[in-house]
Amino acid sequence: MNLRTFYKIFYKHRIAKASFFLRIYNFIVVPFKYLHNIFFFEKKVNLDEHKIKFPNLGKKNLNSLFEYFNSDKGESFINQYLQPAKKNKIKIKAHGYAKIYENVFVNLKNTRINILELGSFYGNAAAAFYFYFDKAYIYSGDIYPDLFKYKSNRIKNFYVDSSSRNSLSKNLLSKKNNFDIIIEDASHMLKDQILSLFMLFPLLKSGGVFIVEELDFPETRDDMKINQTKPDLKQILKNILNNLDFNSIYINEEEKKYFLENFLSIEIKKGNFNEIAIIKKR
Repeated sequence: MNLRTFYKIFYKHRIAKASFFLRIYNFIVVPFKYLHNIFFFEKKVNLDEHKIKFPNLGKKNLNSLFEYFNSDKGESFINQYLQPAKKNKIKIKAHGYAKIYENVFVNLKNTRINILELGSFYGNAAAAFYFYFDKAYIYSGDIYPDLFKYKSNRIKNFYVDSSSRNSLSKNLLSKKNNFDIIIEDASHMLKDQILSLFMLFPLLKSGGVFIVEELDFPETRDDMKINQTKPDLKQILKNILNNLDFNSIYINEEEKKYFLENFLSIEIKKGNFNEIAIIKKR
């Protein structure tokens, strides 16, 4: 994690809300806080070597792997969103998506597939998928790729901003890679969820699955729709399920037409707290 990322994750939102003098104080203190946290940064893990050292990991179910690598997709995790120096060992309830994922992925587990994960953060979920999908190649994109703490011959970590058409085009569409699974777990903003699904759906292989996590965030949280125009993605998907038309300023007619002609099914399920959309392609 570099200083710029440290500032954006842990202090940018504070400074935006602070008084003038408190802003000055925070700008002064951030570099010192960063230097203190450096001593708590975790070393990058080579998963190819880890697999040799711990061969039984590949036999674990997905929830066990999520919890082993501390992903919030499992039933419990240690809060990974605290500053490294403040990290503790207290486990808290997580999203509980593993049981949903296991049912969706059952026929893909032992096949050679490509997985795209948007919003990889530290890469904890990617590490779990590395062991669960023994033959998968995993593409992990994030707006802060320097956070990623794993490496492997089967993982590619890269920069992408899901709020930007240009970034999605440059870093994904132009590469012409195709995926069996796409997992959108990035900003959860109203606009970003819509852009990610409709722009990237053509990259999904026939029979593939596109998953949108925290689908209900724009519906339930005001900070997920600031200065953004409805409908949100959940409403769009519900309209499609009910054979109703929809319009969004964030997608064009070609993208809308492609999705409507190529999706096979849409399911909305709930984890421990939030909803998740599972969209399969014809």
